[in-house]
Amino acid sequence: MKKKLISLALVMTMCIALLAGCGGSSSASSSASSAPAAEAAAEATDGDLATKKVGVCIYQFSDNFMTLFRNELERYLVEQGFSKDNITIVDGANDQATQSGQIDNFIADNVDVLIINLVNSSSAATVTDKVVAAGIPLVYINREPDADEQQRWADNNWNICYVGCDARQSGTFQGEIIGDLGLDAVDFNKNGKIDYIMIEGDPENIDAAYRTEFSVKALTDAGFEVNCLDDQVGMWDQVKGGELVANSLSQHGNEIEVVFCNNDAMALGALQAIQNAGRKVGTDIYLVGVDALTEVVEKVISGEITGTVFNNHFAQADGAADAAIRYLKGEGNEHNIQCDYTKVTAENAQEILDSLK
Repeated sequence: MKKKLISLALVMTMCIALLAGCGGSSSASSSASSAPAAEAAAEATDGDLATKKVGVCIYQFSDNFMTLFRNELERYLVEQGFSKDNITIVDGANDQATQSGQIDNFIADNVDVLIINLVNSSSAATVTDKVVAAGIPLVYINREPDADEQQRWADNNWNICYVGCDARQSGTFQGEIIGDLGLDAVDFNKNGKIDYIMIEGDPENIDAAYRTEFSVKALTDAGFEVNCLDDQVGMWDQVKGGELVANSLSQHGNEIEVVFCNNDAMALGALQAIQNAGRKVGTDIYLVGVDALTEVVEKVISGEITGTVFNNHFAQADGAADAAIRYLKGEGNEHNIQCDYTKVTAENAQEILDSLK
């Protein structure tokens, strides 16, 4: 019961933020829709949510975090009154052409609302145009379209929004986790700098760019001198991340003091490489990720991983569903709906773990 209460508290806190409609980008936010569009939406949604068809596109089912996200999204949609039979979730297999075909199929099937986790954020304008032409409300999730694209939604009063967390915050939290340890604890080679390697996600994803930039910025803003020994692209993949870290450890050896990973899957691969190299997290190297996968939070508790950042899939999935429901009711949404990340260290890891189970 305690676990459920903690989880509910976290979700409710995030949902309050979502309902407040906090803007998180430079694009203008507008909850207004054109009068004809609002009237048409209201007319189209007469009746029970159980009769409404929801199309959901996930960029890749094998992604650990998106598995948590889609499972929670489906659970919450059913809880709100949608029929499970009318919720169709498809795997884009990390291929934009495949996903574009799936979106075309949803449009042909006359779904009532679309929830899309883009394979490539750069495809947002093309996807937006075809969905708008079909008259279907659209909620983007997880991979945020750029500010110019979001400005189009506001300028045209389209029923389109993005629901997610600001990746700049997650990068900042990663850097703060390391910075809070202090230079004396991190500077194993005593050169007065924090020597690190960076394992990035997909370069198409703005989250990867922001986490990379702001993790380091948090350190420099705090007055630390930093030195990047290696920066590689691991594409969010555990095996690839492990291979890249193993190569870096082989090349730079004990000079590496911190390993930053843009997500937890790559952090798990990094941990294996660190252990294989005879290094020990917390003793002669530090390791941080993002997502707060259950396995990683457990390793934060055991000391095998320094820290991670909770990418709140409960708040994001539930917020995306709530936005979709508002569209189906003929209501509007802010065009950018944000929630917060949470730093996860040894001090609060057990509480976060309890919320995940």
